[in-house]
Amino acid sequence: MKFLLKEWPPLFARGTSGLCAAALIAIVAVKAGQSLAVPHHLRGRLALAAFLNIFAWMGFSTLSMRWLNAGQGALLVYTMPVWATLMAWPFLGKRPTMSSIGGLVLCLSGIALLFAGANSGIRLDQAVGVMFALGAASLFAFGTIVLKPLPIPPLTSVTWQLLIGCLPMMLFGVVAEHPDLHALSGKGFAVMVYMTLVPMGVCYVTWFAALQRLPPALASIATLLTPVVGVLAAAVSLGEPLGIKEVLAMTLTLAGVTLALHTSRT
Repeated sequence: MKFLLKEWPPLFARGTSGLCAAALIAIVAVKAGQSLAVPHHLRGRLALAAFLNIFAWMGFSTLSMRWLNAGQGALLVYTMPVWATLMAWPFLGKRPTMSSIGGLVLCLSGIALLFAGANSGIRLDQAVGVMFALGAASLFAFGTIVLKPLPIPPLTSVTWQLLIGCLPMMLFGVVAEHPDLHALSGKGFAVMVYMTLVPMGVCYVTWFAALQRLPPALASIATLLTPVVGVLAAAVSLGEPLGIKEVLAMTLTLAGVTLALHTSRT
């Protein structure tokens, strides 16, 4: 996404890839014999799920990339399991344990470390990006906790959530971001194909499939690998900083998420 922002604006790029993924998943659903019809009484829940799981998660995290580097954004956004664990208290009646509180402290310590340093730390002018990243994490965590999987076929659910969540992104991008369609290079097109097939396609299908089989906090364990990949890949492909501070911030953040999820795993 960070590479693609050099050629296309964020909401237009993300919204377009999501709509393409929705079309592909709809075809797969029909081929698999799954109906795309949604009962009327479930449409409100479906719209709310699309806002939290798609529009807020993908939209806000993508916008954060305009102010943050990819490594910073990955670490901030994937604090989601910690917020999900803490939100389970007021919404599900699961009181936070010492493990979850300790995990939050470690996680916030890792985030605070990202702000350290006059040259390489998060600067004041990146505050908007920080708010978008943490907003994406907290809203997605909220959706994970309060929304039970919809009683409709999984591919149908993903198709409609992508359509409802990404259409406003794409339309807003056309009106407000004024994308230059000819600015997309061959490498940018390859990135768009990858983003359509993997993050917006395979990843969403497997995420919702996991939520149908596992408790939300336990399903969140899989996301632990994402910030690691994000930080390391950004250092290799984008030349972003990867020093002692970044490694320590990543370690603290992942240790915090792991500790917060310890009770859920056991």
